[in-house]
Amino acid sequence: MEKVLQLTAVIEREGNGYVATCPEVDVVSQGNTVEEARRNLLEAVEGFFEVASSSEIRRRLKKETYIMSIMPTAPTIRFKQAARLRHA
Repeated sequence: MEKVLQLTAVIEREGNGYVATCPEVDVVSQGNTVEEARRNLLEAVEGFFEVASSSEIRRRLKKETYIMSIMPTAPTIRFKQAARLRHA
């Protein structure tokens, strides 16, 4: 019997595409769109569970992962410099 897990996908733009990470099992994939990156990550995570040994799954599967916002204070100048570097 198969078990459905609820895991996390963190998707970030990188260059012209997107990188998707599942932090609970440290699996990464990519795609040209957010949805493609999500689908590719799902496939990669399912592939990991198909081929990994029970001990590897126990070792890598994190029991608790928290995704939450933080609100650090940062000097405004850094954001302006970063914006200029991205548009250069």
